[in-house]
Amino acid sequence: MVDIISGPVLPFRRGKAGARTSAACGRRTRACDARVTTLQQPITATNGDYILGAGDKLRITVFGEADLTGEYNIGGGGSIAFPLIGDIAARGRTPTEIQDTIRTRLGAGYIKDPRVAVEVLEYRTFYILGEVNKPGEYPYRTNLTLEQAVATAGGYTYRANRKRFAITHPNGAGQELRPTFKSSLGLQVQPGDTIRILERFF
Repeated sequence: MVDIISGPVLPFRRGKAGARTSAACGRRTRACDARVTTLQQPITATNGDYILGAGDKLRITVFGEADLTGEYNIGGGGSIAFPLIGDIAARGRTPTEIQDTIRTRLGAGYIKDPRVAVEVLEYRTFYILGEVNKPGEYPYRTNLTLEQAVATAGGYTYRANRKRFAITHPNGAGQELRPTFKSSLGLQVQPGDTIRILERFF
């Protein structure tokens, strides 16, 4: 498991005892450790705990109501426009929460005891920059690893440092990582992530 530290992208330095510490934190303290969170588990389209964002596409099913069932995009403002009940704030919420909101609103005078299901059809894109042959924006797919993301972007350039990269999540949390080559390639990428493959020094 690789840790992500909230805050700006910063390099690591080694302490006197050889332990790896963040340049932002210096010596490890409780306050510094409190800022550490772990990467999320692999995402699946049925994961009701997935945090939605602009660019995600949802499949919303209202059983027995063909006119309401369909595909809905989360717009740049972070909401979806749903028939009868209007805009629904989706950014920062889970599919389960959206499902409950739709059920509650439809049940308030529109449909008696509505049954609703929400799933993610398409995830928002991720970005890979730096020392890859085709940097840019790419569609996300479930269980995407760093190795697969690099391959999608045409592979490493000859200048790439294959053991050094930075990854930032949409909420701004991120750090520069220097894991082993093997473990870094298996790192889980999330929708909306920005990956930067750094340059090696000859």
